[in-house]
Amino acid sequence: MGHGITPVPTTGDYDLAIGETAPGVPGPPPHHHTQFAELFFVLKGEMEFTVNGETRLLREGEWVDLPPNTLHTFRNPGPGPNKWLNLHSPKGFHAFFHSFGVPATQENAFRESVSETMVARVGSLAATFDMHIVLEPSRVA
Repeated sequence: MGHGITPVPTTGDYDLAIGETAPGVPGPPPHHHTQFAELFFVLKGEMEFTVNGETRLLREGEWVDLPPNTLHTFRNPGPGPNKWLNLHSPKGFHAFFHSFGVPATQENAFRESVSETMVARVGSLAATFDMHIVLEPSRVA
């Protein structure tokens, strides 16, 4: 939703993607995964992460490792675009990107990816991809 995501094929039991986020673009709503561990590695720029209620800024070359059931979200607070690696283990989360992704070549791709319709669709189906949205942070599994 608003991020450029390029899935990278892997032979191991993990999913890898390269993400790019324009400045000021928020990440997904706070969420956790019960089955997936997740890692973000900042390749370029900055990413602000909120992890279990604690906010911290990551710069190029830094990462955050998120075990299952860790409430998290992120955004790009910087003045320019950022680029990052995202890893989910075990393999399986790419299905989320394939189901909700809007091809960058599509006219108005960014607008479509953050439309009310897309946000509602993700909100209603995210849990089927082990993405459990938590609107009240005190209610984490």
